[in-house]
Amino acid sequence: MNIVEEIAPGLAGLETLSRMIAAGGRPPIGDTLDFELVEVGDGWAAFVGRPGLRAYNPIGTVHGGYAATLLDSACGCAAHSKLTADQVYTTVELKVSYIRPVTTDAGPLRAEGHVVSMGRRIAFTEATLKDETGRLYATATSTLLVIDRPLKATP
Repeated sequence: MNIVEEIAPGLAGLETLSRMIAAGGRPPIGDTLDFELVEVGDGWAAFVGRPGLRAYNPIGTVHGGYAATLLDSACGCAAHSKLTADQVYTTVELKVSYIRPVTTDAGPLRAEGHVVSMGRRIAFTEATLKDETGRLYATATSTLLVIDRPLKATP
């Protein structure tokens, strides 16, 4: 059983994400990279992450993959908030634009994603990554494939 099935079996996307927040807001990867889902609404989601030294690359800044992970999570969960209980999604494309380097001095970073367009099979989302003062570090756009939830095999 995965974390979503544990927290919110058979619920629509917004209800599932709301329950995840109530349960602490951390998807499993959030334990590894120190980030959590903090807010969600109809067509939007926000994560907060605290980049540490463990995310640094050899040039002395936080690896771009850290920002990309927060932005992908925000984009994906924005779309997730619009799903029915019978749907799932997967990222088809993520484009990240890095505005400035991230260091631990940036403090907590907030990735906020919004649905731009939600169709039956494709969702388009966008997200920003900012510090507590509103300074922009990166942006992203994402294309997501919406599919029917696979039926579980019975034993």
